[in-house]
Amino acid sequence: MKKICKPIVLLLLLTMALSLLSGCHGRLVQETDAAGETAELPAVPESFDESKKLEISFWAKNDTNKTQIAIYQKAIEDFQKLYPNVTVKLRLYTDYGRIYNDVITNIATDTTPNVCVTYPDHIATYMTGQNVVVPLDGFFADAKYGLGGSELKYESPRQDELVPEFLSECVLDGLHYAVPYMRSTEACYVNKTFVEALGYELPDVLTWDFVWEVSEAAMAKNADGTYLVNGQKVMIPFIYKSTDNMMIQMLRQRGAGYSTEDGTVLLFNDTTREILFTIAEHVKSGAFDTFKHISYPANFLNAGQCIFAVDSTAGATWMGSDAPLVDIPPDQVVNFETAVLPIPQYDTEHPLMISQGPSVCIFNKKDPQEVLASWLFTQYLLTNDVQIAYAETEGYVPVTRKAQEDAGYRDYLSRSGEDNDAHYRVKIEASELLMANTENTFVTPVFNGSTSVRDAAGQLIENVNKAVRRKTTVDEAYMDSLYKEVISLYRLENGVNPGALPAGSRALLISLVSIWTLIGLFALRGLIKKKQTKKQRGS
Repeated sequence: MKKICKPIVLLLLLTMALSLLSGCHGRLVQETDAAGETAELPAVPESFDESKKLEISFWAKNDTNKTQIAIYQKAIEDFQKLYPNVTVKLRLYTDYGRIYNDVITNIATDTTPNVCVTYPDHIATYMTGQNVVVPLDGFFADAKYGLGGSELKYESPRQDELVPEFLSECVLDGLHYAVPYMRSTEACYVNKTFVEALGYELPDVLTWDFVWEVSEAAMAKNADGTYLVNGQKVMIPFIYKSTDNMMIQMLRQRGAGYSTEDGTVLLFNDTTREILFTIAEHVKSGAFDTFKHISYPANFLNAGQCIFAVDSTAGATWMGSDAPLVDIPPDQVVNFETAVLPIPQYDTEHPLMISQGPSVCIFNKKDPQEVLASWLFTQYLLTNDVQIAYAETEGYVPVTRKAQEDAGYRDYLSRSGEDNDAHYRVKIEASELLMANTENTFVTPVFNGSTSVRDAAGQLIENVNKAVRRKTTVDEAYMDSLYKEVISLYRLENGVNPGALPAGSRALLISLVSIWTLIGLFALRGLIKKKQTKKQRGS
């Protein structure tokens, strides 16, 4: 009996020790996350070695906006003047999907960038690799090099000067794995001239019923087949750029399920089905369409062929008759008054809209000085000069109260409409819309696989849009088939994303693997002992 009990006790002790050590990998500082579990934070070096030459790579997204490229380049140049021992190498991508794919590829070869502009959904997937992304809470709080730190060579915002709603979006598993860089939401850009021509008065806050009603009214035609409201042969009253955002926001406004923090998928519910039937009805009449089917809403809005165009506030410079960025020939632009309003709501007393925009994460490296250099540069992107300059290029909002309250930024906002370039009215109103509604914004749960759930939300609308245009009967049987198809496409079987395991489940799997490993080691030890005993007896 003693022979049996001893190994079992030993096994249990070793298992407990492994469970405490799992995931450390050289990390030195411990904190407790929101779930009450212990997480390890990397130790911040006591000092930054400015005699050591360091090179860090910075990956960011830019799709031909030369002003934004110049802002990145100036930020790097100014930072390198402050820290001459650090060289920052900028690599630009045309979209965030390409950044995501390259990071995933490079994780396996340990060639990830040092600093990366990305999204929390993507970071959650990066984190499936062991010790890949740096948790930043220890860096935030460091007295010397943290937010507002005493040893910094520039004026950094304190943690309490970051907009809390934006900073909270960077929390994964109870810790901050990024800092916000810029924020936007969605806006409804409205051809107010056409709304009034149809006999309606534009409210301060749109409702879905109002938008659907006006959109249907705009389908009336003249005898020659042109539309009454614009005299053209084309009119698509309501166009939505991001159908994943559309479904997510409609569900949130209705109080219906989408997903939970642990990765349980609630998207395929009765409210979703009801929303899809409504969308199908308006697709059938021609009153609604999506970006994926017909292209950018701004092109149709500016040509007088759309009344309600929903797109990001960051896309405001493309919206309106006087927009500084227009993708259609000048002779196709129609003059009209543009109104910038929040997205349609079900409850105008309690508006809800999504918060979106890029964040910045840091990838772990063997050299702590290299990681610290990455943090110093990341933090520099939060300074007023960078935040304000970048925000003024489009309808983005700075992520710090410090920048938002800066006299220069307030002056910029106050000059709305002075010109159709830097002070383009629609762009500034889009920024003000988000700042006025920051408390009304929300974000979706982030976990490994949350990107798939988001894609599935948009896919439901896109498939219904396609089905109606192909004359497919959209009924209950179709919806049953659609749900099965999208669930299979994004591997969301059983309502749980297989890539999204709760922390408790991950800990259990680690424990089980550890137990079986120890059992194997103990059995091997026993065999070796037996062989040694036989050998001794034989000699």
